[in-house]
Amino acid sequence: MVRHTVDLGADSFVTRVQQEGIVVIDFWAAWCAPCRAFAPIFEAAAAKHPDLVWGKVDTEAEPELSSALAIRSIPTLMVFRDGILVFSQPGMLPGPALEQLVTQVRALDMDDVRRRVTKQQSEAARVG
Repeated sequence: MVRHTVDLGADSFVTRVQQEGIVVIDFWAAWCAPCRAFAPIFEAAAAKHPDLVWGKVDTEAEPELSSALAIRSIPTLMVFRDGILVFSQPGMLPGPALEQLVTQVRALDMDDVRRRVTKQQSEAARVG
């Protein structure tokens, strides 16, 4: 079987998520039944959208990375676009919901997203 996903670890995570484009990441563990059920859905979406990076982080093999990203429940799905986290949610998504998420992330106005992030950061700096 051809694999359409890449394994990500502490050594490769930042480089991958900071690149231009869309990076979809599944945080999982082998012992997690919902993670195993989500794996073929994630792989099918990866095969359907080969222009995106589809990464998998094994939370058992990468506990420091999982902790740094505040992963408290698995599976957790994160989506980065052009280096900006645009989606993060624990729980398994059905195939149609994952397809809808990809469509929504593709449609984002990234100039608007960058403006909002800059505004949030400046407001946080004033409060903090």
